[in-house]
Amino acid sequence: MLDSKPGLQHLVELAYKLGASDAAILSSSRILVRDQLALKCSQPRCANYAQSSSCPPYVEGPAGFRELVKQLSDALVVRLVVPATMLLSWERFELGRVHHELVARLEQAASELGYQDSTAFAGGSCKELFCQEHLSCQQVNGGACRHPDLARPSLSGYGVDVFDLLSSCGWETQFKTHDSKNPDDNLAWVAGLVLIG
Repeated sequence: MLDSKPGLQHLVELAYKLGASDAAILSSSRILVRDQLALKCSQPRCANYAQSSSCPPYVEGPAGFRELVKQLSDALVVRLVVPATMLLSWERFELGRVHHELVARLEQAASELGYQDSTAFAGGSCKELFCQEHLSCQQVNGGACRHPDLARPSLSGYGVDVFDLLSSCGWETQFKTHDSKNPDDNLAWVAGLVLIG
């Protein structure tokens, strides 16, 4: 992995302290962006499409992400490994909130180290995680975000190939199914990143 800027190892250590299962620094040039992955948000249409400012069509998409990568040369990649059943139950919302908070706190820590342009990305729609009780995203309607300290844009809307991203970090993307009869023994993951600059 890469540690070309001062303090990046501190961010990796902080990620673990905050609960990440895995954390690594790599060159942002290694992040693969595929236009067709971003299209999956609209074709077929995701239930979260156009529901928040952190999802398409309100994000800059693959082209915007490629421009960011030109400006921000390093990336902190994080992953939370969880029981697979968690992603299929109401617990996925709590996991999503934890996930967004993790990358948001790492973005803030990067900023405190002097990397003021750092930008974090998570997974899932912030609308369903933080504003379920509201009919609409306030920011989409021209107002201020209700949770600017927590809500981060979704990697999906930018076309980031997350499987390739994790492989670039040397991490397994497919967990073998355990022989155990307990479904909680099967593992899955969610991933996020912070572009540092």
